[in-house]
Amino acid sequence: MKFAVVSLMPEMFDAIRNFGVTSRAFERNLVTLTVVNPRTFAEDRHGTVDDRPYGGGPGMVLKAEPMLAAVKAAKAAVGGRPIVVHFSPRGKPLDQGLLASWIEHFDEMVFLASRYEGLDERVIESVVDLEVCVGDFVVSGGELPAMMALDALIRLLPGVLGDESSKNDESFIDGLLEYPQYTRPETVGGRVVPEVLLSGDHKAIAQWRHQQSLMVTQLRRPDLLKGRGVTDQEARFLETKSQKPE
Repeated sequence: MKFAVVSLMPEMFDAIRNFGVTSRAFERNLVTLTVVNPRTFAEDRHGTVDDRPYGGGPGMVLKAEPMLAAVKAAKAAVGGRPIVVHFSPRGKPLDQGLLASWIEHFDEMVFLASRYEGLDERVIESVVDLEVCVGDFVVSGGELPAMMALDALIRLLPGVLGDESSKNDESFIDGLLEYPQYTRPETVGGRVVPEVLLSGDHKAIAQWRHQQSLMVTQLRRPDLLKGRGVTDQEARFLETKSQKPE
């Protein structure tokens, strides 16, 4: 899969290339990442890419010309017919379903990470296909949201994770939060591992994990259950259990 990012801080994306699970994808040539700096296309020797907003107000706005040129260069770098995504607080919420749809439908993607007070609206109108938001909070720029999206996308690609089945048990995959996890030793500070996990009964373990996911989701993210829905069997189970996971 081919990615390109338009960013004023290209060095930030070295973390995606060089560390953790995502670095494996680059080592195995499963993905490419090009970062285009809009300052390359600035029209003055100072590399100016922002200016005061029309109508007044605080801060600076990223200028249309260098941003449009940078997006054009980013699209050329990945080739094909990439979707152009801009990270913005006013965008569509980014969730696992949207990420999965990108993996299914696109081989090339361009991420636009803006800064300051925002991006000249004419850039969005001209070249952006979708605006997305990673949460109801504000960060200093689109780089961190873009890195989050890259990490989440890359780990979905075949051959990236050491155990491909592990991504099927994670939060949000089935519309539920993940069940509690335990490792050795069996007792820590008087708290013990649930007996079923020591039983070797894989069917019972799978059932316990699913039930725990239901309980954790009902307690912490009931909105997910509302959107997902529950089966009659799941509803009966939730009615008979307390809100707190074991």
